[in-house]
Amino acid sequence: MTRTVITFGTFDVFHVGHLRVIERAAALGDRLVVGVSADALNLRKKGREPVFSERERMAIVAALKPVSEVFLEESLELKRDYIRTYHADVLVMGDDWKGRFDDMADVCEVVYLPRTPAISTTALIEKISGIA
Repeated sequence: MTRTVITFGTFDVFHVGHLRVIERAAALGDRLVVGVSADALNLRKKGREPVFSERERMAIVAALKPVSEVFLEESLELKRDYIRTYHADVLVMGDDWKGRFDDMADVCEVVYLPRTPAISTTALIEKISGIA
C-alpha cells in the first residue's frame, strides 16, 4: 500500500533548506505531494509578494525528483481538505509551525521537521537586495 506524504510551503528563492525539507518529507513515504502557496496567500501570510510567481515556484518544485505531485495552496484554512483530497497519510510541516496542526492527527500522522539552520528565505532576499 502506498504511503502518501503532503507538505506545504512558499518555496520562494529556492534554497538548500527547501530541498532538505522536501527530501526528508519524501523519505517518510512512497509519494510526496507538495502544496505551493498562491501569490495571494503569500501576500496575506507574509505581507509581501513572492519574488517568483506561483507558476514559477510550482514548476521548480515539480521538477524535483522526490516530488510526485504539486498543487496550488489557496488557503491555510483548507489544509484538512487538501489532506483528504490527496489521501495523505502524513502531514509534514516545519517545526516553526509546531503544534499548529496537531488537530489534523484525526485524519493523518502529523510530523514537524526541524528547519535547516542558518537558512532563511527572508534573510536571503534581504542579503540580495542589500538590506542586510
